[in-house]
Amino acid sequence: MTPKSLRVWSWLHTWSSLICTVFMLLLCLTGLPLIFHHEIGHLLGTEVEAPVMPADTPKASMDKVLASGQSRVPGLVPIFAVQEPDDTDTWLMAFAPDPKAQEGIRMVVVDSRTGEAIGEPPAEEGFIYVMFKLHVDLFAGLPGKLFLGLMGLLFVIAIVSGVVLYAPFMRKVPFATVRRDRSTRLKWLDMHNLLGVVTLSWALVVGFTGVINTWADLVIKLWQFDQLGAVLAPYKDLPAPTTRSSLQAAASAAQALEPDMKQAFFAFPGTQLSSPHHYAVFMRGTEPLTARLFKPILVDVKTGTVTASLDLPWYVTALLVSQPLHFGDYGGRAMQILWAVLDVITIVVLCSGLYLWWQRRRAPARKPLSENLELVASEPGDATARSASK
Repeated sequence: MTPKSLRVWSWLHTWSSLICTVFMLLLCLTGLPLIFHHEIGHLLGTEVEAPVMPADTPKASMDKVLASGQSRVPGLVPIFAVQEPDDTDTWLMAFAPDPKAQEGIRMVVVDSRTGEAIGEPPAEEGFIYVMFKLHVDLFAGLPGKLFLGLMGLLFVIAIVSGVVLYAPFMRKVPFATVRRDRSTRLKWLDMHNLLGVVTLSWALVVGFTGVINTWADLVIKLWQFDQLGAVLAPYKDLPAPTTRSSLQAAASAAQALEPDMKQAFFAFPGTQLSSPHHYAVFMRGTEPLTARLFKPILVDVKTGTVTASLDLPWYVTALLVSQPLHFGDYGGRAMQILWAVLDVITIVVLCSGLYLWWQRRRAPARKPLSENLELVASEPGDATARSASK
């Protein structure tokens, strides 16, 4: 690598890191409790648990589930019902003043076997909610998401440029070398580089999937105007139905069409993921990966018959895959612990990067980092000593 290209990569690494580091620290700190949000919810008493019953207990009608949830929040309308892949004993139902409302939402947990409401978790309050909002959009909505997406891109650039700078050094010395007999700054530089390499793959995965997740609102809007809009075009000028078929009829129709899949999500008529004329029943697979992928089925709200079965486009599939991967939701407790350990190591990498930059700022006579790296990469013996003494 020539001195000129080394300086370019060093400049790119330094400034991409400096611009995003504070926000990456915030995301790492807020992301840590989100990895264990269910466990923390249990400790804080905000997680609603269904009573233990035999595994073969039959499921209640979705009409009873809806009626039980509605009885807890009179005057509000249902907007969605969701069932997590790892918790088929409950339905989490959301109700709002109107189908497209963004505020005033109340949540009700309903037992899927008895059809009885068993709790009302807080929708927009509590520790996990604050951590989630800081992590997702800084309480700034779509602009906050897009800003964090930009920081995520800078983070990815910092990782790639760091690998380019560290590669020459790696070819000269054994892996995991930390020169403990050199200056404090050089020891921190070696530790920073080592931990960066250890977390390299994970950081790239989490950084890139995080960027994709910040585009979620735009991806859903694109799907609405693209695929969903084309399917719903014939209903555009029709008046909204005044009566509805049962929710259970919609669930049964979707299940009959996809008998090897399970119901995961219901979007009620008039909401963003449906239309005034349809229930949208989102089916999911039964394997660890396919359980996160949805197949939307539109059921006519008046007749209870299927009018469309959709295969999600690639950009929605990419979003659905990236969301659980970002938070380590694929591999159970072992993956949660691994994600948490790597998160903590990344915090150390970010903090050590700030320390190294600050130490270099305090010593203006020291050679630029690019020159130091060039010396370190060329001769790990005498050149290293010269670099450390600058």
